[in-house]
Amino acid sequence: MKKELSLDTRPLTGTVGEYLPLAITIVNRGELEPLWDYMVSKYHYLGYNNMIGPRIKYLVTHNGIPVAALSYNRASLKVGVRDSFIGYDEDGKKIFLKHIVNNNRFLILPWIKIKNLASYLLSQTLKTLKTDWVKMYDTIPLLVETFVDSAKYKGTCYKAANWLYLGETQGYSKVGNTFVYHGNKKAVYLYILNKDYKLLVPIPCHQPHKKRERVPNMMLNIPDWNPTILEEAGITTDEVKKLGGMLDDYLSIYDDCYTHMGQRKNCEGFIKGILSNIERKSIEPIALEYFGEKGVRPMQIFFKASLMDNAKMLDIYKSRLSSNITDPDGMINTDGCDFPKKGKASIGVSRQYCGILGKTENCQAGVFVGYSSVKGYGLVDRRLYLPEKWFDGDHQKLREECEVPEEIKFKTKVDLASEMINDAIASGKFPAKWIGCDSFFGRNKEFLASLPDKCFYFADIPENLLVFTQMPEVGIPESSGRGKKCTKERALANPVSVSSIAKDDSILWQKAILGEGSKGPIIADVKILRVIDVEDITGKNYLPGKEQWLYIRRYTDGKTKFSLCNAPKDIPLQELHKVAIMRWPIEQCFEECKSYLGMGHCEARSWSAWHKHMLFVMVAHLFIIEMRQSFKKNSNFDNATS
Repeated sequence: MKKELSLDTRPLTGTVGEYLPLAITIVNRGELEPLWDYMVSKYHYLGYNNMIGPRIKYLVTHNGIPVAALSYNRASLKVGVRDSFIGYDEDGKKIFLKHIVNNNRFLILPWIKIKNLASYLLSQTLKTLKTDWVKMYDTIPLLVETFVDSAKYKGTCYKAANWLYLGETQGYSKVGNTFVYHGNKKAVYLYILNKDYKLLVPIPCHQPHKKRERVPNMMLNIPDWNPTILEEAGITTDEVKKLGGMLDDYLSIYDDCYTHMGQRKNCEGFIKGILSNIERKSIEPIALEYFGEKGVRPMQIFFKASLMDNAKMLDIYKSRLSSNITDPDGMINTDGCDFPKKGKASIGVSRQYCGILGKTENCQAGVFVGYSSVKGYGLVDRRLYLPEKWFDGDHQKLREECEVPEEIKFKTKVDLASEMINDAIASGKFPAKWIGCDSFFGRNKEFLASLPDKCFYFADIPENLLVFTQMPEVGIPESSGRGKKCTKERALANPVSVSSIAKDDSILWQKAILGEGSKGPIIADVKILRVIDVEDITGKNYLPGKEQWLYIRRYTDGKTKFSLCNAPKDIPLQELHKVAIMRWPIEQCFEECKSYLGMGHCEARSWSAWHKHMLFVMVAHLFIIEMRQSFKKNSNFDNATS
């Protein structure tokens, strides 16, 4: 029988900021432990019996007045959804279980009505738990679990404190040496104290002693393929039967990316979904289609917090893509791809210029790198652009909710594109003679200067870009006698816009065949001449830069495109014609991935989920590339240039 103790029951109301600092004290075996025991025994719905094994009791006070009580002890032996999420086998669990801590009691006294206090205390005690547990038990805590009675509570404070909801318990409890069913299922939440926990405690994760044969995924044989995919590849009714086996064989190369079968199931199910005729290629519709209502939450967790090796999957994907399409004369391309969004809570959403809408609007902005050659085309990598304001104090909470890694710092789109291009070259998987880009990147001299020296660029530019048609003299212009006298050297002739060169009748158009498309020759009128770019513009103090090729082409539909190229003066013009159409396959990738692979259907809010969604779209797109090659229909690069 707990001794009746006196508590100050005067209500405390307001916001948590009004009561800081709060004292959070460990009371184990101290003079305040009886007070903690009494509070929990009297006011917690589960009461309190003595805890066995490692434990920490925290008492929270404000100016000496008790406010709350929390405790952490050893983890539960068996929790199905937790064990499935972590992915260890029975041997691994024996090693790892001591690194999991259970938040088994959390009490805020009933007369305490302080807003946001619960999530604040969870956050603060988890911070101190990291060191307190090591000091007391010489063991590093890596994960924290808790169970919430869903019939009584919604788990709001755990969600607000960024705990992961994993699912429900099975409704059993341990009695003696056996488990007895009581039917009172509880919601399971998990907090990851260290995202590298599997590296810190390396253990076998569902890897049997003997390598098993891959069990075919029969779901991949469901005949619900997107008809556009079949039509473009020219696949007959009889040939459709082969696709499930082809997809299963193709996806088997990614088996080592998973730590357990649940990850493989969700990954392959999602990829099958984006290849199917489901209208909306996002998490919930795909999960409902293949796994039913019970599959939605696991799929959401898989996208947000799964520890499958995304980096390894991307690396395997790049190797496979490389084996299909690379050529020494190939081109690495970069381009942006924007995704309009109605809400403001998803990762990276901001009012910014949206290319697909042609105006400033709420959207996410992605930066992509692709590759094209005479053998084919595909996407190589992707990055989400986070606008600079996402890194200010007003967006801190949103960054946390979207789980932006702490190491992510602001980078411009130019920075992201440059990094991916240089990574692709450094990997050795994508040999390239050329680098292509749209006018957003082509007009940026810092971007062009960052490109590898061994590659030539063919960069689209806006029509108002200024160039010199010949090398100008540089000097200090004579004073006109009016206004401020010029003291800085500048070009003594003014540059002209590239659009004015296109309109200059003294420079004749030449008809050229740029290449062969699926509908015949690609014909354009071209003007090709050597120009001097403008290196420095300060007011009207123009200075000349390097000599380059200006390549202007006017297509039969009336559209005129402008590009600068730093290839040598003696390059054959026919090679420039060929290069002029090598950038457009990245646009074809976007068209295919958006039109029937759901590239723009990502509805998940987190950083990890966005990059995972785009990776799976790329993996599915490569399967289509291989399928076309296998059926020898529409498989060549020229199809993308028509």
